[in-house]
Amino acid sequence: MSNTLVMGILNITPDSFADGGKYLSKSDAITQGRRLIAEGVDIIDVGGESTRPGAERISEEDELTRVIPVVIELVKDGAVISVDTMRAEVAKQAIAAGATYINDVSGGLADEKMAQVIASNLNIQYIVMHWRGHSKDMQKQAVYEDVVKEVKDELDERVTGLLKAGVSTEQIILDPGIGFAKNSEHNWQILQNIERFQLLGYPLLVGVSRKKFLGELINAPEPDNREAATIALTTELARLGVWGVRTHAVKAHKDAISVIERLRK
Repeated sequence: MSNTLVMGILNITPDSFADGGKYLSKSDAITQGRRLIAEGVDIIDVGGESTRPGAERISEEDELTRVIPVVIELVKDGAVISVDTMRAEVAKQAIAAGATYINDVSGGLADEKMAQVIASNLNIQYIVMHWRGHSKDMQKQAVYEDVVKEVKDELDERVTGLLKAGVSTEQIILDPGIGFAKNSEHNWQILQNIERFQLLGYPLLVGVSRKKFLGELINAPEPDNREAATIALTTELARLGVWGVRTHAVKAHKDAISVIERLRK
C-alpha cells in the first residue's frame, strides 16, 4: 500500500476560516508555497475563493487574478499543483498554467461546463467532493437520516454523472466533504465509517484540518490550536490507507505518516 499523500493548503483569500488574509498577496502566497515545498509537501492546493460556511462568492475575474500567477510560479519551482475551484474557466486556465489536479468542492455541480473541461484533459486528476450547495446556506442542507449512506450514495451518483460526461474512472478522486453541509456529529459518523467510502473503489482525500468540529471536541476556539487534533486524525487516516489528507501544516503530518508506514513494515 502506498503512502498517504499530504496536500498542503494555500488559501489566497481574505476570509478563509483558518488563515484568511495571510497569503492574499502574490508574493506572500509564493513564499508560503515555497515553505510548503521545503517541508516536503506532496501536492499544493491553491485556492482563491473561500468555501467556509457563510462565505460569499467572488467574481471569476478575481479568482483568476489571485490563483493563476501563483500557480505559474510554483510550477516553475517544481511543485505538484492542485487548484481548488468550482469554475470551469478557472480550471481550464489552471491546467494551462501547469496544474495537475482540480479540486472541485462542488463535484461539478456548481458549473455544468466543468465535466467537459476535465474530460478534455485526461491527464488531469479530478477531486470530486460531496456537496449540497454553496457556502452561504450550505449548513441548512445538513439534514440526513443516515449520513454515511446518503453521502456515499450521493457521491456514487455524482461519479455516474461524470462518467457519462466523458470523465474517466482513472481521473476521479473522492472527498466526503467534512464540514460541508454537515454538523459535527455528521462529521464524526463519516470519519468513523471512512472504510465504507473506500469501498466505492476510488482514491479518497479527506480534509479535516483545524475544522470547527475538532475545536468543539477539545475546547479550542482558535483554529491554530487544533493542529494536534488534526494530526491525530491524519495518523488514523494513514493507518486506514486513505489516498491523501488536506492540511494547513505539512511537516508534522508527513512525520506522522512516516511513523505509520514504519509500523506497517
